[in-house]
Amino acid sequence: MHRALQHSIRRNFLNIRRTYHASVLPSLISTSSPEFTAKAEAMDELVADLEAKTAAARVGGGAKAAERMRSKGKKLPRERLSLLLDPHTPFLELSSLAAHEVYPDNVPGAGLITGIGRISGRECVIVVNDATVKGGSYYPITVKKHIRAQEIAREHGLPCVYVVESGGAALPHQANVFPDKEHFGRIFYNMAQMSALGIPQIAIVHGISVAGGAYVPAMADENIIVREQGHIFLAGPPLVKAATGEEVDEETLGGGLMHSSESGVTDHLARDDEHAIAIARGIVGDLGKAGGRTVPPPAVPEDPLYPARELHGIVGTDLRQAFDMRDVIARVVDGSRFREFKKEYGPTVVTGFANIHGYPVGIVANNGILFSQSALKATHFIELCSQRQIPLLFLVNVTGYMVGSKAEKGGIAKDGAKMVRAVACADVPKLTVIVGGSYGAGNYGMCGRAYSPRFLWMWPNAKVSVMGPGQLSQVMATVSKDPTKHSSLKDEIEQQSTALYASARLWDDGIIKPTDTRDTVGLALALTAREQNYGGPTGPRGQTTWEGNGKGFGVFRM
Repeated sequence: MHRALQHSIRRNFLNIRRTYHASVLPSLISTSSPEFTAKAEAMDELVADLEAKTAAARVGGGAKAAERMRSKGKKLPRERLSLLLDPHTPFLELSSLAAHEVYPDNVPGAGLITGIGRISGRECVIVVNDATVKGGSYYPITVKKHIRAQEIAREHGLPCVYVVESGGAALPHQANVFPDKEHFGRIFYNMAQMSALGIPQIAIVHGISVAGGAYVPAMADENIIVREQGHIFLAGPPLVKAATGEEVDEETLGGGLMHSSESGVTDHLARDDEHAIAIARGIVGDLGKAGGRTVPPPAVPEDPLYPARELHGIVGTDLRQAFDMRDVIARVVDGSRFREFKKEYGPTVVTGFANIHGYPVGIVANNGILFSQSALKATHFIELCSQRQIPLLFLVNVTGYMVGSKAEKGGIAKDGAKMVRAVACADVPKLTVIVGGSYGAGNYGMCGRAYSPRFLWMWPNAKVSVMGPGQLSQVMATVSKDPTKHSSLKDEIEQQSTALYASARLWDDGIIKPTDTRDTVGLALALTAREQNYGGPTGPRGQTTWEGNGKGFGVFRM
């Protein structure tokens, strides 16, 4: 039988089987109720603020800096990115609000654009220096953002394309940029490791690439430099003169023609930015089997039955107001169908199977505080997904695990630990979306950042903190007899728990609009389903990095 026909029959069978077993989630909300309207208006306001801040960050260093680049015949960073990507294809940008109000200087996006996009029909991780922001120099958060993009590339076997124009490390911050394990040098370590694994590393040098930054093109498998515009050197003319007494101009020292014809540091000499990007697209088109390939979804994608816009009125911005996470699931999954697992047991956590954009996924979602039964139910479900090799999606709105003498006598510590262990050891891709609060140990059990989800996104209303605001206020009143100090510290912790504060420090992979949740998660699931042709962290060639390593779950405390 023809392979395409076999695939079509299998996909139709899977659709029929899933349709039969998965129930359509009903929608019982009233979109005309005052509560829904108030929630929607509050979320609308928060989303509008997010859009304004994101738009400002994407402008980069502003009009004057952009004009300086244009006056030199250069394309702007996002123009280069647009030319590099296949037309009319999605770009999953990461951490666009990185470094927001972190430094005294304004460093929009940490001076770096990172994300996943399609080049010549192939998904790639793309890292673009934004030279309109402090000359593209690397602040501590810039380094962290660059390394995070490389981590995603390695986990998914994605080729890396580096669009280079950077003055290297921001010297006033050198102590937090240069010496430590996760500092600047780790970028080049990662490039070497990924190249050794067969994950292509490609660089385009559009401007200056100096000092440590010179190693980005030098460590690349293949690179391009723009004539009379790109410059690569370990030390610029002023430092060369200070060190050796030699007087030399930039072009002679490290220009494109010299490196392409004499040093051999570069492989292709381009006329201008557009020509350089065209060459890069050609290189990606010729990668063959390197870097793996995209796998089509096993089922035909279906839109949810209910509009995503209703998510604003379901959740709102006041995390004290409860909502049913099934109403969120119904607006994210294919056909609003969800085969719930253990529905009557441990009802404060919702578990079950669904498809998103045709890709199967196991969902763990909060409907209240985590009791022992809830933790045991979640642990059981996570084990099932790990055994069946089904990716996990955590939809988070949790105040934590139950406390008190009854809960302690019932073994909440060991039952919560079972769930945390299962999350830590589950041998499948994990995705996390924080749609409300993520507090205390609940953050651990629901796959917070420390548990290495492939991606973690937050809604603009989300909060992450060691405890919820109510408990925080009571604890502070107990430990602090000074009301002024109590109030000041409470305000500080509240501010530090916001999505904006977290995203600025890369505690997530970006703040997303609730209405974008389905598409964002769908893109991530497509990446996790890729067939990879490299020896990843645990898998031999021909396997994904997460299939069948057989490490198990260790010892559950019974």
